Parts: sequence; structure tokens; C-alpha cells
Amino acid sequence: MNTGSDRGADESTADESTSEAVEPAPHVSKAPAFIKARRSLHLSWQVGVFVVGLAVIAAGVAMLVLPGPGWVAIFAGLAIWATEFAWAHLVLRWTKRKVTEAAQKALDPKVRRRNIILTSVGLVIAGALIGFYLWKYGLVLPWNLKDQ
Repeated sequence: MNTGSDRGADESTADESTSEAVEPAPHVSKAPAFIKARRSLHLSWQVGVFVVGLAVIAAGVAMLVLPGPGWVAIFAGLAIWATEFAWAHLVLRWTKRKVTEAAQKALDPKVRRRNIILTSVGLVIAGALIGFYLWKYGLVLPWNLKDQ
């Protein structure tokens, strides 16, 4: 069977078996080589990356309560930090794994059915409350009501 690969069958099975046993490479700085060659320049680079990542994360935290994509900015700041710091790379990998698990769980038919039922019940309750308000007071804004 032709799978579209240019490699032979023996070659592909050998690569697949060895790729599972290989440990992931240790985290390496993404700084250019001329910066990594000088210790003080590399330290300055890391401080700069930290400050930029911190500013993006701070903006993301502010956007959680203000208009804007707060979580996207927080994850972008983590991605900036992950270019230089192994701990941030691990946190980002853990976060990606958890988000993927949550997305898979949300696509589960039982969970989707439950969410649709809860949303429908909430909409029915909200509609009943709005209907009651309109029946009782008509189309009058709450701050324009006279004492009755």
C-alpha cells in the first residue's frame, strides 16, 4: 500500500520505535549565537525577555477585568518566557496539556448535552423573569418606576 512516503517500510518502523524511547531535548535558549557567546550579554538578553514577558502577562491580567483577550495575552507572555526559561517551558507545556484535556472533555457528548440543558433552563428562567417584569410594569425602565 502506498502511503505517500518516500521512505521504505523498514526505515519507517525503525524510526517509530526509536522515537518513542528518545527523551525530549533539554531546554535551550533561543537567543542568537553571538549573544549566547558572551555571558553578560546573554544575562542582559534574559533580563530583557523576562521584562517583556512580565509586561505582556501584566497586560493580560489587566485585560481579565478590562476589555481585551486576557488569557491569550497571559499565554503569550508565558510563551515569551518559554523561549529562555526552562521552568516557563514546563509550565506552558502543562498548560497546553490541560487546555487540550478540557477541550476534549467539553466535546464529550454527555457533557455537551448537560451544558445545552443547563443553558436552555437558564434561558427559560431569564425569559420568565423578563416576561413577569413586562407583565407587571410594562416597558418601563427600572429607574423610571414610580412608587406603587
